[in-house]
Amino acid sequence: MTKLNYKIIIHIMGLLLLFNGGFMLICALVSAIYGEQEGYAILAASGVALLSGAMTMYLTRNHVKVLNKKEGYLIVTLGWLIMAFAGTMPYIFTGSISNYTDAFFETMSGFTTTGASIMNDIEAMPKGILFWRSLTHWIGGMGIIVLAVAILPLLGIGGMQLFAAEAPGPSADKLHPRITDTAKRLWLIYVGFTAIEAVLLRIAGMGWFDAVNHALSTLSTGGFSTKNASVAYWNDAPMIQWIIIIFMFIAGTNFVLSYFAFKGRFSKIIKDTEFKWYSSFVLGFSLIAGILIYFQADVSLSTIDHPMVWGEFESGMRHATFQVLAIITTTGFVSADYTLWTPFLTIMFFGLFFLGGSAGSTSGGVKVMRHIILIRNGIMEFKRTLHPNAILPVRYSGKALQSGIVFNILGFFILYMLSFIIGATVLAALGLDFETAIGGALSSLGNVGPAFGSLSPVDNFAGLPALGKWWCAFLMLIGRLELFTVLILLTPFFWRNR
Repeated sequence: MTKLNYKIIIHIMGLLLLFNGGFMLICALVSAIYGEQEGYAILAASGVALLSGAMTMYLTRNHVKVLNKKEGYLIVTLGWLIMAFAGTMPYIFTGSISNYTDAFFETMSGFTTTGASIMNDIEAMPKGILFWRSLTHWIGGMGIIVLAVAILPLLGIGGMQLFAAEAPGPSADKLHPRITDTAKRLWLIYVGFTAIEAVLLRIAGMGWFDAVNHALSTLSTGGFSTKNASVAYWNDAPMIQWIIIIFMFIAGTNFVLSYFAFKGRFSKIIKDTEFKWYSSFVLGFSLIAGILIYFQADVSLSTIDHPMVWGEFESGMRHATFQVLAIITTTGFVSADYTLWTPFLTIMFFGLFFLGGSAGSTSGGVKVMRHIILIRNGIMEFKRTLHPNAILPVRYSGKALQSGIVFNILGFFILYMLSFIIGATVLAALGLDFETAIGGALSSLGNVGPAFGSLSPVDNFAGLPALGKWWCAFLMLIGRLELFTVLILLTPFFWRNR
């Protein structure tokens, strides 16, 4: 009989509160740089988080430094909830968002990199608060817990259980035998790409504040912008949008491949099955959308804030590629209202909500790898019907997959679809129309951001009823943590002492 090690769970919650408070300090500094009075309120929020974290860690300092899978799942789920609840403080303390439900929704949307917002006038918000929104994306992007496992060795704790539970995608590829070194390498790549994009956006014409914020949102595939019109604000600056397109593509790629690229092992990238399919999906759907936009779209309805020049094929392809990538990678940036292009493209984009980026990326959704294995297993079932006695394993990257992996992916997909159906049903029961209900549920579960109906790219989630916001926040959480990590806590056998 084994009991849960609650002391170590609470101890790590304290560590996460310290992280939260530290990042809030950076936002207070940003407010100070811009001479904002709200900086004092953010500083107070930081102080509360730091003090709470330090006290929690001190009171649980005498704990057994052993983790098993159960503790790993609990730490991941509770860690995200603690970060989200604590992360509301800058909004509440500054009065930027006075309603706690709205503050929690905005924070959960940030940490889960969903990008759905309840703010009606983003540009009126203090700079420190806008930076906090972007930082919640960036922290959540690679994962709060992956960040923590780089620190855990200092506490004498091994972090493999945490990485396995939190790392995005169906597999957690290792770059190095020691999991802490893996986490450090992933964060080094993550920070490097963020810095490079910020500099490139500044060179392309963005101010430093906007450039840094959009870099934080892009690499995390989040989607929070500093402008009401999102990236459509820069529709007259094509270079800015192409830079974001490139980094959205990178962010939707397995970060392990980026590591191989830095090491000069490009053959590993070229041979990667998922990368080939991911690239093909992006290219294929972008071409379809670009051609239809060029020849069919009523562009007068596609403008969000600034007029777009649609006289050239490049413009159509740019907006098509931008929106295809924003949805596939679940980044959620907007350069145009894609729901007004053509009915065919609206249906196509709805389908892309289910796709997701690569496993091991910061994107949400089902993930390309799972789709490949599901399709190959479906094809194999036809062969098994014709040859019932033959041994026909599902192959991926030239290797036969264990049946357990295939069953896990089948189970995930069924659970994902059930979560989507139940999610949409609950939203419909709260009074939302059909289009808004399915769009809100799918967007929240897939961590996409903008959806359909009254939650389209030119609208936001402010109009949802309070219960609907809490429900969408729950869908964001289970979607970001790949369903099993959270939902397993709701099963009775998880809590049995065995």
